[in-house]
Amino acid sequence: MPRLAAAVLRLLGMPEFIDAHGIAIVYDVHPASTTPRAVVQLLHGVGEHAGRYAALAEALAANGYIVYADDHRGHGRTGMKQHDGDADKLGRLGPGGLRAALAATWQFTRLIRDENPDLPLILLGHSWGSFLAQMLVNEHPEAYDALVLSGSALRWPGSLNGGDLNAPWKAKDAMGTEWLASDLAVGHAFLEDPLTTSTPLLQLFGVVDAARLYGLPRKDLGYDIPALLMVGRDDTVGGPRSVHKLAAAYRERSHLTDVTTLVYPDARHEIFNDVTQEDVRGDLLAWLDTRFPARD
Repeated sequence: MPRLAAAVLRLLGMPEFIDAHGIAIVYDVHPASTTPRAVVQLLHGVGEHAGRYAALAEALAANGYIVYADDHRGHGRTGMKQHDGDADKLGRLGPGGLRAALAATWQFTRLIRDENPDLPLILLGHSWGSFLAQMLVNEHPEAYDALVLSGSALRWPGSLNGGDLNAPWKAKDAMGTEWLASDLAVGHAFLEDPLTTSTPLLQLFGVVDAARLYGLPRKDLGYDIPALLMVGRDDTVGGPRSVHKLAAAYRERSHLTDVTTLVYPDARHEIFNDVTQEDVRGDLLAWLDTRFPARD
């Protein structure tokens, strides 16, 4: 999309781009409050949308980072437009499935690079978004200057939980979203959000696309990208053990030399929304600021 057209759409309040299948992908841009030092491409998880990361985007913008965040294929505002306003279909990726969703995130990367050619680009993915981020780095390592993964896992059988993520909190009065955060208000808000769905990933994606989520960090990546892996101690998607395996794979397979793992003892899956969120944002900013100094 030409820069002028993108700027006009942004002024109208809901910029979008059209993917290879003709689907309009809606996104937000949060301008930096100071001289921009870098850009962050934020990838949300399955069943949710970019709007759930407003506090994170505001914190990044206040510290000199421009934030681009889309509602992925089938999700949030994109999903509502794609499925003609049928909220029951939220989370369903549509034509092309997972491969098309991944291609759209790569298309978004190219749009961001075109609009910000002189700034470093940081890829930040949460949960399913972190799996998309892993895939993007495997395929296009030259495009990114840093990788941040939240609520992630080594994408391998035995390390990635494909079962009931809420199993540890089973009870008669359970909401089914206790796995998201130890602050139960987070799970309640998720259920009340008209742009989210709690339908399990396997049901949304199908067996074939769910299987395509498996994979390992690429061998001999060829680019030494700094990576930050952040996870709640009680995260049932992968948890610390799986994330430590992922960190080891990035060091040993991909030959990354700057890999940091942070574990949050009081948090579950959504560390950017849980009780430790202020600490998590602070740690993220400290890690980023060391690698991307402020510009005058």
